[in-house]
Amino acid sequence: MGLVLYNTLTRDKETFKPIKKNEVGLYTCGPTVYHYAHIGNLRSFIFEDVLKRVLLLNKFKVKHVMNITDVGHLTSDADQGEDKMLKGARREKKTVWEIAEFYTKAFQDDLKKLNIIAPNKWAKATDHIKEQISMIQTLEKKGFTYTAGGNVYFDTSKSKDYGKLTNLDFESQARVSKDKNKKNQHDFVLWFTKSKFDSQEMKWDSPFGVGYPGWHIECSAMASKYLGTQFDIHCGGIDHLPIHHTNEIAQSEAAYGKKWVNYWLHNEFLVIGKGERMAKSGDNFLTLSVLGDKGFDPLVYRYFCLGTSYRNPLMYSEEALVSSGNALRKLHDKLLEIKGTGNVSKKYLKMFINAVSDDLNTPKGLAVMWEVLGSTLKDEDKYATIIEFDSILGLGLKSLKKEKIPAEVVKLAKERLKARNEKNWAESDKLRNQINGLGWDIGDTKEGYELRKS
Repeated sequence: MGLVLYNTLTRDKETFKPIKKNEVGLYTCGPTVYHYAHIGNLRSFIFEDVLKRVLLLNKFKVKHVMNITDVGHLTSDADQGEDKMLKGARREKKTVWEIAEFYTKAFQDDLKKLNIIAPNKWAKATDHIKEQISMIQTLEKKGFTYTAGGNVYFDTSKSKDYGKLTNLDFESQARVSKDKNKKNQHDFVLWFTKSKFDSQEMKWDSPFGVGYPGWHIECSAMASKYLGTQFDIHCGGIDHLPIHHTNEIAQSEAAYGKKWVNYWLHNEFLVIGKGERMAKSGDNFLTLSVLGDKGFDPLVYRYFCLGTSYRNPLMYSEEALVSSGNALRKLHDKLLEIKGTGNVSKKYLKMFINAVSDDLNTPKGLAVMWEVLGSTLKDEDKYATIIEFDSILGLGLKSLKKEKIPAEVVKLAKERLKARNEKNWAESDKLRNQINGLGWDIGDTKEGYELRKS
């Protein structure tokens, strides 16, 4: 079977056909680097990594571009709220430039920990101001903009099919009291010269006045620079769908006069508690480092994400992570037990490829993997087949090796287990730190504990 993907634009599963034979242009929305990415954010990048790996498995050459939003924009997609970069700078008493540099590196480190293949091109918004200005000028010449209150706006009433990504009816548009300069409810800022904040640090000269770009224009300008004015796939979280991606389509198709992207893919939220989405501004903010402090390896989180379709909400709980950790440990132990030089099973490889080529069905792919382990194949053929699967799963299975645990580490781990059983949390934390200091990570399991080399 061919590769089938769910296209948000058509609300249907479609057989993927690239614009250029055997080549794919892929753009994925990256982070706004004013804080750490939380694990809900990171679910998006795991889904996009699986997509890229499946494209590669299907023999496509992939050109992948990801943006880094390191220029100030407002906390609301609708040009409302506080400037995110300023928010981070004030929180940490640093410049916005320092904040951007620190959290860009932190994000890239998180991707490495999750075994996510880096994009071919990192595109920083602040490195592409010229391209954004040029695109705004094109829109201006074509009559899609107006200036009010010192800022340049995109006029959505000039876009005949505005909102087609979400299938919403925008014919009846009211003025918004929070921005009296807007002609229409869904108009958005392309360039700010009138900042709400006197301390705005990021400003550039432009034909529209000294200022800075709105959020939506950066993705359109950078994606089109590196992938062309029409390309194959654009991805992001479902939260980008109603405003950010809708606005990207409107301004891009207005500028270029043709369909901009053929396939739009969106992942659902990671939810916690009573179905609440995880947010950087909320109390449910969890990072990879926090999971590490709780004893969970980043690849346990990756395995956890693979167990649910990217298009379904993923319910987070520590119990679910523990279960994923146990499954991954069982997989590791079994692979180390059967490791050898064997042949990939054509039968099971076909089953696996069919699964993941059906809209990235990783839950079914994992089921095929466990079926292989329970099959009558020779052990070395099981091993070779699962290592082949891991080109998609990305669990780092090929690099597994047995580690001899020093007696001192085992002794400390047993003492820590005793302390935990006695609910002596201070002693437990102290012993964990000692174990970490010896170069080992310890995680809690139903059976007791798990030790792995840091």
